[in-house]
Amino acid sequence: MKSLRFFYLFLRVFFIVYAMNVESLTVQAFTGTYGINYGRLADNIPSPDEVVTLLRAAKIKNVRIYDADHSVLKAFGNTGLELVIGVPNGNLRDMNASEDHALSWVKENVLSFFPDTHIRGIAVGNEVLGGGDQELWGVLLGAVKNVYKALDKFHLTDMIQVSTAHSQAVFANSYPPSSCIFNQNIVQYMKPLLEFFSQIHSPYCLNAYPFLDYMGNPENIDINYALFQKTPGIYDEQAKLHYDNMLDAQIDAAYAALENSGFKKMEVIVTETGWASRGDESEAAATTANARTFNYNLRKRLAKKKGTPLRPKNVVKAYVFAVFNENQKPGPTSERNFGLFKADGSISYDIGFKGLKSSATSSILSWKQNSRAGLVCFLLLGIDGLCNSVASVFKNVTNQRLL
Repeated sequence: MKSLRFFYLFLRVFFIVYAMNVESLTVQAFTGTYGINYGRLADNIPSPDEVVTLLRAAKIKNVRIYDADHSVLKAFGNTGLELVIGVPNGNLRDMNASEDHALSWVKENVLSFFPDTHIRGIAVGNEVLGGGDQELWGVLLGAVKNVYKALDKFHLTDMIQVSTAHSQAVFANSYPPSSCIFNQNIVQYMKPLLEFFSQIHSPYCLNAYPFLDYMGNPENIDINYALFQKTPGIYDEQAKLHYDNMLDAQIDAAYAALENSGFKKMEVIVTETGWASRGDESEAAATTANARTFNYNLRKRLAKKKGTPLRPKNVVKAYVFAVFNENQKPGPTSERNFGLFKADGSISYDIGFKGLKSSATSSILSWKQNSRAGLVCFLLLGIDGLCNSVASVFKNVTNQRLL
């Protein structure tokens, strides 16, 4: 009977994995090329359940959040959306100090929801190196390792990727792209972090904003270059490469810094990029027209599934920032106006998405999801019946032998 129960358990696990991804049994942290950041520093945005409806209607599968909020994790369950959750910077000291703390965090925020909620990655901190709290620079690697150890204890390291995102503040020079290196003040922290990520096959996660670079130097940067518009671009003399848009140049600057540090094979993924639709008087480029142009052209760029001039075989993958305008974010007005959608769920501008309302697309997606769930339930019920029948026969045969 033990063998029969094992066989039954094996079949159930097989069909659960099948349901998670019919197309492939290989779990990846990023599917396709386009994703989005779901920030929630606002008191007037739709509920997580409504956000699920919005994202599925838009066919945006890859989603990043900056914490592990349980209402979000629950709402994303059984939706097919791929989620990267975050360990906030404020938790890094505890994560670094105690393996048990990391283990408890993974139990509470991962095991309690996985696999129904497709958690594909954990981002440990955000823009720590080069940030203002230098004490965190020294605890980041320990926190990353302890989170990975916790996942390893539950045999999840092949299903959930561990990473951390960096701003461009970690670079000493990014123009031209081929000259980029890491700032000397963070090298002692960056190098061992990259060594560990290389061992566990994690990518280098880059937050890259052409908007911010342009705003910092509008006299010398062609805004068309930042917006993926027609432009002469730039020519990197050292690498003998031409760039027709700034995002490609920012990505290749990261690749150059990695190569200069001995990590030529590490992939770069853009974990944040976007353009503000409104700003202060000093933020003249933060307009609805520019935001629409950037995000529309970004979608087209990613849909081509192309690499960059320096890494033509590495398809560019990016998470746009963000789902909503967030009215509680601190800083200049632009910080509160990066959303593709307004707080009421309507679109901020038209780049091909629809707002929160009934549509044939969302109905079809819902039908597909329900059909898949129904199929799996049918198969599982069938297995239950089969196993019960086999068990009954086995029991009868055994009783006859005993008689």
